[in-house]
Amino acid sequence: MIAFVVAAYLIGSLSFAVIVSKAMGMADPRSYGSGNPGATNVLRSGNKLAALLTLLGDGLKGWVAVALAAHFAPRHGLDAQAVAAAGLAVLAGHMWPLFFGFKGGKGVATAVGVLLGFSPWLALAAAATWLFVAVVLRISSLSALVAALLSPVYAYFIVGPQSVFFGATLVIAFLVLHRHKSNMLKLLSGQEGKIGDKADGDAKHQ
Repeated sequence: MIAFVVAAYLIGSLSFAVIVSKAMGMADPRSYGSGNPGATNVLRSGNKLAALLTLLGDGLKGWVAVALAAHFAPRHGLDAQAVAAAGLAVLAGHMWPLFFGFKGGKGVATAVGVLLGFSPWLALAAAATWLFVAVVLRISSLSALVAALLSPVYAYFIVGPQSVFFGATLVIAFLVLHRHKSNMLKLLSGQEGKIGDKADGDAKHQ
């Protein structure tokens, strides 16, 4: 199981916000806006394509790590616990990436990718919740918080309380909420920005 966890963590350590921005000649997303290397902050640069590629990359790596574990685990006598561990490891890699000084993103897109690997219906429920709140209130962090809080509820009914994936979803929700502590304070003080707000300064070019 250790090999699955290490591989998943390394996959998670690929920060697509930084990779995509560098490839497209943009400023490091950690240097503007919220400083978070994630799709929402990349969107603050005004480059929607870069934000979309970041979103897809971060979500895809979560799914890939879980899918690979699900494919190879049975061949090594491992069960769903190894798959769940890989899901948590790839999320940890995104949040604390080895390749980027252990300073990563908040894990929303990667978490949805992991949930997709656990259960497509679970991922759909979480993504739909995020999208609904985002469309209505246009606050990405609040959308993430609501989706994170409700994901274990969805998991309870979709995968069942006895499933190891239910337990993993609880941990995922906790990690996402933990990474949004600063956003919670901004929400309470009314200072949290909305989706589409531009970053101060020139974030489009290095």
